This record gives sequence, structure tokens and C-alpha cells, in this order.
Amino acid sequence: MPPLILASASPRRQQLLARIGITADAIVPADIDETPLKSELPRVYAQRMAAEKAAVVAALHPDSAVLSGDTVVAVGRRILPKAESEADARHCLDLISGRRHLVLSAVTLSLPGGRSLHRLSESTVTFKRLHEDEIAAYIASGEWQGKAGGYAIQGSAEALIRSIAGSYSGIMGLPLYETRSMLITAGLWNPAS
Repeated sequence: MPPLILASASPRRQQLLARIGITADAIVPADIDETPLKSELPRVYAQRMAAEKAAVVAALHPDSAVLSGDTVVAVGRRILPKAESEADARHCLDLISGRRHLVLSAVTLSLPGGRSLHRLSESTVTFKRLHEDEIAAYIASGEWQGKAGGYAIQGSAEALIRSIAGSYSGIMGLPLYETRSMLITAGLWNPAS
């Protein structure tokens, strides 16, 4: 079996892989431009990002299997940013307050020889209508930093979410059902062993 490289610096993705008994042989983050293309739809963007991350790392490690992912939070056709400032987080939380939004988590597995597998997990998340003091408290927590849509479901934001439909692990950043399925299909993992 080829070595497995995780093309992500996200500790969450490493933790999620560990939940299904997988440890990457190496962590090699992909350095790519993550700017959405003009009029690019959220699903297309998530899939493109996962595929490009895998391709960049696979080009550097052609004898390895490369697993990459990208998670996008979308309100309608609008892609919400990874919150880098309090203003970003506030903007995102204002948009998702009291309404449903999509979390799209794309995964790509690039294999030696150029073959790639792709999966997309789509989840719907509904936040309660957030009061100003709830937004202020969440922003003060700092959990939003670098998170798509300005929140992390695995943190205190979970108490503000009325419902989810879809993949909890996908909302966290790596859909385990889809990832496990790809690894089995590629012959990189045997759950019976």
C-alpha cells in the first residue's frame, strides 16, 4: 500500500481520521489560492478546492495516496469566508442567525498513477435566532478564528444550533462516511483487519 498523506494542516481533520482508526503517514498542507472564482457556486468551489489541494501535494509525492478536503459554509449562493477577524465572524453570524445554511464538505483521494476519487457531503445547519449578547459572547470565545462561516460546531456554537441534517463530521471538516468509503474503494483500508 502507498503511504497516505493528509493534505491539510487542520488538527480537526487529523482527529477525525483517528476516529476511524486512520493515521496519515505524513501531513503536507497544500499552499493554494483559495479565492472563489467569479460567480462560482459553493458546491463547485468546495469540490475544486479539495481537488486542487490533492493535485498540488500529489505532484510532489507521486508514489503516495493523498487525502484532501475542503469545507464551505454557504447561505444560498453566497460562500461565507473563513473568519479571520471579529468583523468577519460577526458578519457570518448575523447572516446565519435564525436561518438554515449549507455546509459542503468535499473530499478528494488522489492515488499513484493519476486516479482520483471525489465525494461531497452536504449538510443543513439551522441556528437559533442569535441575540446580540450571544454573538458577542461567541466572538469573545475566539472559537470562530479561521473557521468557515465563523463558527465551529464542535465548540460552544453547538448550543446555538437548533438542528442539523447531514454529517456531523462533515460539518467539522471531514465527512467520515465518505472518507471511509473512498479509502475502502481504493483498497487503502480494510475495516475487517
